[in-house]
Amino acid sequence: MQLVDIGVNLTHPTFARDPRAVLDRAYAAGVTQLVLTGTSFAESEAAIALCRTLDERSQHLFCTAGIHPHNASEWTADSATQLKALLAEPEVRAVGECGLDFNRDHTPRAQQERALEAHLELAVSTQMPVFLHERDADRRLVDILRPFRDHLSAAVVHCFTGEKPALYAYLDLDLHIGITGWICDERRGTHLQPLVRDIPRGRLMLETDAPYLLPRTLRPKPKGGHNEPAFLPEVLREVALHRGESEAELAAHTTACAQHFFGLPT
Repeated sequence: MQLVDIGVNLTHPTFARDPRAVLDRAYAAGVTQLVLTGTSFAESEAAIALCRTLDERSQHLFCTAGIHPHNASEWTADSATQLKALLAEPEVRAVGECGLDFNRDHTPRAQQERALEAHLELAVSTQMPVFLHERDADRRLVDILRPFRDHLSAAVVHCFTGEKPALYAYLDLDLHIGITGWICDERRGTHLQPLVRDIPRGRLMLETDAPYLLPRTLRPKPKGGHNEPAFLPEVLREVALHRGESEAELAAHTTACAQHFFGLPT
């Protein structure tokens, strides 16, 4: 089986000591391609640099470039030009991580919305897919996305954790859905277990969001307590269980979906 991890925060300090070893463990686990997440200008540039340093043949590592809603206060009059230059780099395969986070509200909501709209405008002009973040803001996200949707090539709500009305609203907009180890969390993720059946083939992708969201069903538990791409097969196992699919079947269609969405080599 080959897997694609569509959301890896490889620029996080957790991985700074030996990112190559992290990748080696991922490859050994069958995770053959990874999309590194850009969450600020600095982190997006760092993600591009890691792709170049650790994947000279450009077959395994790719990234996104954008401003996370927590960092939306960074957005200025010059930001669109700066981001457009990053999006032109060959390693960058999606606009984002961008979106809305009304759970933590690290940035005022009006600023989050302005930054999101600017990202969507760039996605339209470049015809690149969008990598979206949403927490406690599904209705507002749908309202902002709707007038853009016909002009966007594609968009994924990464690390989906919402309820059925949010999922159906996203599917009605023809969005893709990313599922993480949240589904493995007996404290807060069990509502996702019946919902994953409702995500059509061709719209479902898998991710770790490492180093966050270590699957709580993983045995044995890693000593450090941090998630990493090598643990994506545990997400695969849990999602396959609740979709009534074999792991091989799920791996095949989610990998094909991710490769098509991000334009990855097959």
